[in-house]
Amino acid sequence: MSAKAIESGGGDATDPFRPASPSDEEDEPSESSDQASDGSPGKPPQGPPQGPHGSGSEPRDPPKDGGSNFSHKAAKAAAAVVGGALAVGAVPTVLGAMGFTGAGIAASSLAAKMMSAAAIANGGGVAAGGLVATFQSVGSAGLSLSSRVLLGSAGFALVSLVVGL
Repeated sequence: MSAKAIESGGGDATDPFRPASPSDEEDEPSESSDQASDGSPGKPPQGPPQGPHGSGSEPRDPPKDGGSNFSHKAAKAAAAVVGGALAVGAVPTVLGAMGFTGAGIAASSLAAKMMSAAAIANGGGVAAGGLVATFQSVGSAGLSLSSRVLLGSAGFALVSLVVGL
């Protein structure tokens, strides 16, 4: 502690282990501004502006670092997984609605019209491995495991792009 601080009564001379504070040893006033960051006179700025709860921002504000919030990313990933599952589940339903059923192609359906057009285009028969034959196979037997994986991955990727994962 400086002798000047002891003489002015600004310190405790009996505590030799107490370090002297910088304000005790200043001989002249600081050159910093006496205005706060909000423009009110009296106190110097004390860091970033505080929100109404004193934390600097609202607790419900999105993270400022681009979305590293775990629950936000988990929700996006869950949406992508649901998109993949819906893609796998929707295919047999949609094909059944088109007329590709387990009992064969339904009469007067979109599937019957597709089969007629394919038969005319191929000279009277439906080509094996063509679109109509593949849809009929999926409509009657369902999707194979590899088709489910491929379709689920495509649905996951599409929803991931939409939600920005």
